Amino acid sequence: MGLPGAGKSALARALAERWGCAVLDTDEVLARRVAAPTAAYLRDVGEDRFRAAEFDALVEALGADAVVATGAGAVTRADARARLRAERTLWLDAPDATLLARVADGDRPLLGDRPAEALARLRAERLPLYQAVASAVVDTSGSLDEALQRLVEAVS
Repeated sequence: MGLPGAGKSALARALAERWGCAVLDTDEVLARRVAAPTAAYLRDVGEDRFRAAEFDALVEALGADAVVATGAGAVTRADARARLRAERTLWLDAPDATLLARVADGDRPLLGDRPAEALARLRAERLPLYQAVASAVVDTSGSLDEALQRLVEAVS
């Protein structure tokens, strides 16, 4: 779990490949369930309905034997935090400048027209939620290989 641009999807895929196991990304599970891209679905139905669908996708993903990448806002629901606390949950994080560079070309509705301000707000709002759920924090700055090495060390 982590903020937009933390590397959740990329690192989940890399870790699953390293371990030779399955990977599930809750954004992909949600997109399949609603037959729409997650960003479009969020814009169409609003954040409350989106978070409810995201929770259902999280429950499905956590029920599989797989490395799971969560959506950045999955921790905003108490029921999702309870589910995540029952798992080995890593908080992936990097400096805001790194996150912003990574999301610059993506479709991120919650970052809007002022992504630096929006990201700072999301960090402030979600920091205590991530802290309440995380088994460990992993710095994902640098290259994918460097971040993967820190991730592997955190789960060892």
